[in-house]
Amino acid sequence: MITSKKHVGGIARSCRSVHLRGIAVVALTSLGMLTAAHAYTGEELEKDAKISLAQARGIALKAHPGKITDQELEREAGGSGLRYSFDIRNRKGKGTQEVGVDATTGAVLENKTEGPNPD
Repeated sequence: MITSKKHVGGIARSCRSVHLRGIAVVALTSLGMLTAAHAYTGEELEKDAKISLAQARGIALKAHPGKITDQELEREAGGSGLRYSFDIRNRKGKGTQEVGVDATTGAVLENKTEGPNPD
């Protein structure tokens, strides 16, 4: 059988394309799993909140810029009784601030340095 270089090159391009599509599917699937893994404590209470997690994160980061290392939605005294609680590592990487955001009004209920024995 005689095969031209043009034909062989087309097969190679086709195989490369299929391979890249396969990698893309695996990457997107993995990304979906990573997103699911970032669920937070108290997620089942979200139906009672008027402020979304994304909105509360924005409010918390405005009150104390940094990187959120932990987040939860909990029933706790103060405000409406339902609050998002965020642990935020400051930008210098030293110390953690706990910021509480009311899940009904969006008010900052707490903004204090996390002690040596965090909740």
